Amino acid sequence: MGNSVADRIADFLVAYPPFTDMTFNELTTVAMDIRVINLEKNKILFQIDDVLHDCFYVVFSGVINLSVIADAEETLLNKCEVGDILGLRPFFAKNNYMMTAKAREESIVYAIPIATFRPFVANNAEVLDFLLQSFASTARTSTTKNTKGKLLNDSVQYADNKTEIQYFQSLDYNKKPLLAVPTAVVQQIAQLMTDHLDSCVLVHINNLPIGIITDADLRTKIATGRFYITTHANNIMSSPVITVPENLSLAEAQLFMLRHNVTHLCVTSDGTDKTEIKGIISQQDLIAAQSNNPGVLIKEIKRALNADDLKHLREKLSDFIRIAMDKKIPLSHINTIAGEVNMAIIKRAVDLAILDFGSPPARFAWLSIGSQGRKEQLLLTDQDSFLVFEDVAAEKYRDVKDYFLKFAKKVTTYLEYIGYSFCPQGHMASNMIWCKSLSDWTKQYDEWMNAPGEKTEDSYSIFFDYEIAYGEVKLEAALTETIFKNAFNNKKFFAFLGTEALKKPPPISFFKQFILEEEGENKEKFDIKNRAILPYVDAARLLVLSHEIKGINNTFLRFKQLSITEPKYADIYLNCAEAFLILQKFKTSEGIKNGTSGQFIAIEEWSKSDKEKLKNCFLPMKDLEEIIKNKFQLTYFS
Repeated sequence: MGNSVADRIADFLVAYPPFTDMTFNELTTVAMDIRVINLEKNKILFQIDDVLHDCFYVVFSGVINLSVIADAEETLLNKCEVGDILGLRPFFAKNNYMMTAKAREESIVYAIPIATFRPFVANNAEVLDFLLQSFASTARTSTTKNTKGKLLNDSVQYADNKTEIQYFQSLDYNKKPLLAVPTAVVQQIAQLMTDHLDSCVLVHINNLPIGIITDADLRTKIATGRFYITTHANNIMSSPVITVPENLSLAEAQLFMLRHNVTHLCVTSDGTDKTEIKGIISQQDLIAAQSNNPGVLIKEIKRALNADDLKHLREKLSDFIRIAMDKKIPLSHINTIAGEVNMAIIKRAVDLAILDFGSPPARFAWLSIGSQGRKEQLLLTDQDSFLVFEDVAAEKYRDVKDYFLKFAKKVTTYLEYIGYSFCPQGHMASNMIWCKSLSDWTKQYDEWMNAPGEKTEDSYSIFFDYEIAYGEVKLEAALTETIFKNAFNNKKFFAFLGTEALKKPPPISFFKQFILEEEGENKEKFDIKNRAILPYVDAARLLVLSHEIKGINNTFLRFKQLSITEPKYADIYLNCAEAFLILQKFKTSEGIKNGTSGQFIAIEEWSKSDKEKLKNCFLPMKDLEEIIKNKFQLTYFS
């Protein structure tokens, strides 16, 4: 006779990956050894530096928060919901846990003994691949294999992922909260809350907050008879009230509520209870904000079933960018958000192609290059990418490459349908030139860097701006090692890149007039991309390579880092960073207004002040050119 409890657990698990790749009998066998753990709210399942458990976990009900310590504060990374797996670290590592798992609410988790589960992993490649990919991933969450469930990576430290996108989403809140003095009668306060359909009243003295009365206070203190309804506000208020500054982001508000276990935050002028009340943030405000939250958008992308879903979600990103620019959110923050969302879309497109083609015959990495690789793609422009796969036996090479070319064609077709047009120069992983093994890519970079300019092919400089979108991080790391090994003391290479950077067409004439296109469909328009933006992009790339600065692809951030690395030129680099953001903002605004890439601007339609602002963006270019000429001995270009 079967075990009814084990059957019920197996029935639950079979709906979520990687258990979807196991037979019901196998799941029943595993379920026989599973422990059911009931967690009260705020109960810790495991925490940072705990000795590893002998099991991993699946959420049956409730929500488990995953957090780390960053800058001496607990920072929320993600939430595990029904069907999510967490705590995989004991499978693959020996050192202690690197994050904390704590119940956000009453929850039930299944503890699956690793000793019981390991044989089924060893005999099931799909399950093993799924677990390995999750653990090895540098993202906070791994890819989902279908619409249900996800694996949360507890192997990486938060310090490697500082761009928590919700920190940049502004939050609307009630700027006219209900107020009461400490001696106000609770019955009157309850009536005031009822009349205004509000969930709280702030108690104040001279507009300085001293406490708060919420629906919960009325239920637990008045309805239970602990206090009479004629008592005063100061007898039942919660004090002190948690205060926060204005312009709080969505994520920051969430973290404050989680940290202090409250449902309301009082907004004051400076974030303390010593300055006047400016408003109130409720949990309902956070719920309303979630519908436009980029974090939610990324979750939806990870669960997209097809290219139609991804196309719709990319349109949502366009809406977000437009709204964010209208709200004057700093463009560097918008770049961060858009970059994360674009990468999530590419990653999911790769996932969908794998579902179509089956498991790849070798480990690989899909790398985005150009503006995607620099996370500067705010508008729907063309796609740029390349693919590197691990070295395989010579007799397998042709079949492996054939698979990846067909596979890459599928991915690039998906992306084209979503809205990222094909690269006119063919810089895509579906091009056989840009889809090859690690050894072949190593030879390619060796050739580019040690014999620069000997071939008349298109400029290859964008292949030094890459970001891994999917796959094996070790392959990306190997390419980076090759590049910086070849860059060391390579005067010829840097002279070539410097020469290329200085060849960009000038933006204005000797008489300070904009140089416009002379022919074609964009005649009489200003090319802001080639004449203004790319000179900064090329210069920043050249300089970070020469200083062996790794891991910073974004042009704005490159200039910021250069200002630290070369303090004698700090002012110039900071001016370049600011000019680059202004240029990018002009381009993006133009693209949003006209539904284009924003590259060509009808400058005659601009106001005089905008024209002057644009010209001011060209001023740091001269100083930047002088740095490049002197540093790489290119004075003959003067």
